[in-house]
Amino acid sequence: MAIQVTVIGAGSVVFSLGLVKDLCLTEGLKGSKVHFMDIDEERLEIVYRLAGRYAEDLGADLEFEHSLDRERSLQDADFIINTATVTHNEYFGKRRREMTAEHGYFYGRTGMPEYHNLQLFLDVARDAERICPDAWTLLAGNPVFDGTTLMGRETGIKVCGLCHGHYGYQTIARAIGLDPDRITWQAPGLNHNIWLTHFYQDGRDVYPVLDAWIENEAEGYWKAAEEDGGVSAQMSPSAIHQYRMFALMPVGDTPRRGGWWYHVDLETRRRWYGGSGGGDTPEGRDRILKGKEKKLERMKEAAFDAKIRPLDLFGSKKTREQHVPIIDGLVNDNEGQFQVNVLNNGALAGIPDDVAVEVPAIVNRKGIQPLRVEPLPPKIMLECIYPEWLRMERTLEALLTGDLSMMLWGVLESHQTRSYDQAMEVLEALLHIEPNEPMAHVEDINEHYNWPKNWG
Repeated sequence: MAIQVTVIGAGSVVFSLGLVKDLCLTEGLKGSKVHFMDIDEERLEIVYRLAGRYAEDLGADLEFEHSLDRERSLQDADFIINTATVTHNEYFGKRRREMTAEHGYFYGRTGMPEYHNLQLFLDVARDAERICPDAWTLLAGNPVFDGTTLMGRETGIKVCGLCHGHYGYQTIARAIGLDPDRITWQAPGLNHNIWLTHFYQDGRDVYPVLDAWIENEAEGYWKAAEEDGGVSAQMSPSAIHQYRMFALMPVGDTPRRGGWWYHVDLETRRRWYGGSGGGDTPEGRDRILKGKEKKLERMKEAAFDAKIRPLDLFGSKKTREQHVPIIDGLVNDNEGQFQVNVLNNGALAGIPDDVAVEVPAIVNRKGIQPLRVEPLPPKIMLECIYPEWLRMERTLEALLTGDLSMMLWGVLESHQTRSYDQAMEVLEALLHIEPNEPMAHVEDINEHYNWPKNWG
């Protein structure tokens, strides 16, 4: 069935390439229109041209458009894939980490949430509610937990947040010698805070296999992985330590976050994540950025060089991202089970209905239908889930009220904050770093973000 898919933030290097591949390779979406939107004109043009050439290579029947105008891109949209963020821009992120390091924070762990990303999500959602109210919004940008909750509460749109962290169960299976294709699993929770409650192969609980691997093989695995380029966060000493603490394996990005004690400094990161400390370090992030730069150059070549064909560079295999298969399920009734972030509405016990949870869902023409899962253990709820829920609530309250003292509270609560003055200094620096000026110069732009009237 022909539909229109609008991609907000289409200049994202890795994500957009995979999205183009999946759209071109999905037979049920032939005849559809894909409208790319971004504020980066150069990257937008690369993705637009690459999409056209890739579709040409595959003989895919798709129409592509691109625009710098968000409202125009939303006209007649049936699906909106929002991968845009402000502060997750690769180069801004590096500048922010370097600046916060000058104030005594390792890897930007200031406790200052992504307020501008959330405001962008809300702005797009409100535009969608006005321009294309029947469209589904699939959120791909972080923070997914906060963003899905915010859009679901503040607008009437249909929203679903998506992440690929749940595929960590496959990494666990392979590491301990099991076939991922034979695994039955379940890992509910909150985005970047999910726990492997069910782990079976051919109907047999394989947690004992994991226990034996930890006892007999983990040390050798870590040593070999170090020699081969580094340990994955999913099977790192941090992940295994969290398993020992909570009796369920953390999945995907969950081992990356953990407690503050895994992230005190570079030496601590090396202890818990091996090698140079993993991707969440200055060196690790620079390595990731260099990889993205190389991919961008390859995308440029495939987009503009007539001698280079996208199909030869990037192949014809679908990605494992869920966005296009979910669209196919909703449009063409190709039913499947997916891992989604949606407002709870009773799916996970102990969490309010208007808070986004990450749970399995059946998707078909009837919609995205989350499955009710078994409750998580009390220890995980008390020590992992509830604290993250309350952090999210403080974040959204600060965003919606514009209360700068609540933003300061987040910085004061950071375990890397050593004094009130340090917190004030880094907060002021974060408020003034591009593109955060709107939060600092409230008198010139609006009066939303400000200190309480009785402040000072």
